[in-house]
Amino acid sequence: MTLTVTNTLTGEREPFEPQDPDSVLLYFCGLTVSDDAHLGHARSWVHVDVMHRWLEHLGYDVRHVENFTDVNEKIVARVGQDALGETEADVAEHFISSVIEDMRGLNLLRADVYPRVSEHVPDIVSLIETLLEKGYAYEANGSVYFDVTAFEDYGKLSNQDVAEMESQGAEDELADKRHPQDFALWKDDGVSPDAIGEHRDGDTPDPELAPEGETWEAPWGEGRPGWHIECSAMSMSHLDDSIDVHVGGQDLVFPHHENEIAQSEAATGERFAKYWMHVRLLETEGEKMSTSLENFFTVSNALEEFGVNPIRMFLVSTAYNRRQTYSEETLSEAIERWESLERAYDRAVDACDSPDAYATLTDEAYRTVIDDTRRSFTGAMNDDFNTRRAVASLLELTNALNTHLDEHDRYDYRALRETIEAFEELGGDVLGFVFEDEEGTGEAGLAEEVVQLVLDVREAERDRGNYDRADDLRAELEGLGIEIQDTDDGPQARF
Repeated sequence: MTLTVTNTLTGEREPFEPQDPDSVLLYFCGLTVSDDAHLGHARSWVHVDVMHRWLEHLGYDVRHVENFTDVNEKIVARVGQDALGETEADVAEHFISSVIEDMRGLNLLRADVYPRVSEHVPDIVSLIETLLEKGYAYEANGSVYFDVTAFEDYGKLSNQDVAEMESQGAEDELADKRHPQDFALWKDDGVSPDAIGEHRDGDTPDPELAPEGETWEAPWGEGRPGWHIECSAMSMSHLDDSIDVHVGGQDLVFPHHENEIAQSEAATGERFAKYWMHVRLLETEGEKMSTSLENFFTVSNALEEFGVNPIRMFLVSTAYNRRQTYSEETLSEAIERWESLERAYDRAVDACDSPDAYATLTDEAYRTVIDDTRRSFTGAMNDDFNTRRAVASLLELTNALNTHLDEHDRYDYRALRETIEAFEELGGDVLGFVFEDEEGTGEAGLAEEVVQLVLDVREAERDRGNYDRADDLRAELEGLGIEIQDTDDGPQARF
């Protein structure tokens, strides 16, 4: 069975056929870094991570780009609050650091790059100039807007007719726009106090004291890029004018992704993305988990309380395009599933390494289940990345393992070894679970202990005033891919 995916653009299930048979260009719309990430964000992260892992498992070279939106009025609204910093860049830097820590905590594969809007303003300006030259955009009092009526296919992703759409953007833009549905590519000046007030629970700051956010010079005047243009520019800069897969949350279909298609295809004349895939939002008590609704559970708190494996199990136990609800009950069920898988893995390792495992003993029924597990897991993942069924296939294997061990005094060594390999390959490499021995003294645990020892030596050198030696130790660690951050609580290492 070959991989098939659900394409929001066509509304159909389609065979997956990238432009290059050996590689996949994947863009994921990342966070606006104005607050800590919550489990709703983690749902998208983990499912995109599993897509990345499965595509690599199938043999593709995956070029994965995920952006940070670090230019946004929500970020400006946080300036001066909670000791986050005195500039838009300070606030963004604070939350980017938090997001990266959460990503590593969730055991996500690294993207090729994590571009930021602030470092791609020249690319954005160039793209807007192209749209102006081609007649798809127009200037108005220092701002630039995209004319949705100039792009014939506008509305094709969200299946809407332009004439029936609601207006886009703030009310104060309407006077400058040709059509209410037109959207901003560039906004004149900074962020208004009223816009900041919308993200401060209506607490509009004094115009004389309100932060305005960063601005840049452009041919049509000083200002800031619009929200939608940024992803087009960053995707084109780091991937290509035409990519294979564009993924994002379900709430981005309109207007964000619709506008991305319009401005990108208008500028290049090429199809922007072949497959548009959308992760359904995580719900709690009937509403989407959201920072604005204050019904969220942060990633950092969830990891601290439950650990990476239960959280990943919770998130992959529902397929990316199916409704998922967060509650104590659903999380408890996921914890039980993980503990069942973890116990089975530990039992398989212990039995395989015991004198009771024999080379000549064969349990044909057990071996058949192992083969069936690999087939059913592959079928599930090729069925539009159906992680729920993939997890179920691994749990079937745990049942077969437990039956074999409970009913025999002597064990089938080869079957046990193949079970361990299946858990590590399918559960670990694909679903992203982290299998460790019970004592936590495997290679990963040992590496952490060694790094901590080096950090202790580095601190001792700093206390003695040997700063050059301390810097050398830090450089050696970073050369091994271990990032060191000096915090108020002491040095922290990120692998």
